Amino acid sequence: MKRNLLKTLLAITIISSLASCEKGKEEVVNPVEDTEYKFIRILVNDETTKQLSLVDPIKLSTETFEALHAKSAVYGTQAGRFGALVNSANNFVQLFDTGFEGHGDHVDVKGTPKFGALTGDGNKPTHFKSKGDEIITFNDGDGTLGIAKEAEFHVAGAKMQTIRATGYKAHHGAMTKFDNGTYAITEKDGSVAGTLPERVSIIDISGKILFQSTIQTKGIHGNASDGKVSLFGSSSGILVVEPTGAQRLIPHPANFGTAWFGSILEAKGAGSFIGYSAAVGAYLIDVTLGKITPIIESTDLIQVKTDYAGNNLIAFLHSGEVKIYDLKTNTLKKSGSILPATAKDETQKPQLEATSRFLYVTQPKSGELLQININDFSKVNKIKVSATPYRLSILGIESSESH
Repeated sequence: MKRNLLKTLLAITIISSLASCEKGKEEVVNPVEDTEYKFIRILVNDETTKQLSLVDPIKLSTETFEALHAKSAVYGTQAGRFGALVNSANNFVQLFDTGFEGHGDHVDVKGTPKFGALTGDGNKPTHFKSKGDEIITFNDGDGTLGIAKEAEFHVAGAKMQTIRATGYKAHHGAMTKFDNGTYAITEKDGSVAGTLPERVSIIDISGKILFQSTIQTKGIHGNASDGKVSLFGSSSGILVVEPTGAQRLIPHPANFGTAWFGSILEAKGAGSFIGYSAAVGAYLIDVTLGKITPIIESTDLIQVKTDYAGNNLIAFLHSGEVKIYDLKTNTLKKSGSILPATAKDETQKPQLEATSRFLYVTQPKSGELLQININDFSKVNKIKVSATPYRLSILGIESSESH
């Protein structure tokens, strides 16, 4: 009798314990993240001085460095470890190393933040791309490409390699790199006045033209690629270029009039392309169907940017409002005011970038970087950077996992 009673009590205890565990599991609620990922940094340069600010968005602290030139364009590499300062006016490219090396499920720290040894001295480097472990610039001054591999970034005296396609000449150009290692590169044939190119050809790493242009446009500006197909903004339509050499145009909507997409963005996380024009707004581009669908139709936009992972589009308006769109569903997720209105004729406007957790916005007049919680726009941190912050880029990896 006692033995049966003990067995019954033990069974009740175990069942009760298991039920309590299951109940506890059901009641666990993941808190809203109020801090940034551990391995994210914000690189901000200055318009009038050589100061470079590396912001730690968790500590809200800034480490300062001196770049070779002021007022550069600032970019990040695809892997996230390096930043690139591209200064067309001084024919110079400089690399900056966060030391964060991503390994899928964790991040290793390789030394301390510092400049790389490699530099670029192409003729007016302007357009920048990063593909895998390679960086690429289009040099407007002579129509060449400059390339370098990450393995060279800390090699003393290393320079970016120049790729010159036969017959190419100076123009305001652009390029993409395909997964097979070839490059789609703009070409100036002189059929349109000005510096904009009219055509796109495909070359290999030696500069040999593998596929000549088959479509002549009335001017090209802006491009993006997912490695399998490349899109170029054109006044004649969106030029679609495949690594096989095949080319076609996706027409603009009839109501565009003379407007066209001077900027093309790739949203990696959503697997989407976005076309943007200040004259009409931002639109999803369906390459397969040749279809263009509105995301936001507005003439009041300062910028549109994809977040760091490429899942959302951030639309930043002169009114001070921000609208966040889910690119997988093309739906508005959140909107609200983050700043007072910015005049359309303002010389230096606030610049915005975003992770999945925060918006980062420069304040050119106060010398600050704003960190704005993406879930609650009223939660704002102000971080002092330089006197006149110019451009910014998010570097690192959206992870807090290390060894």
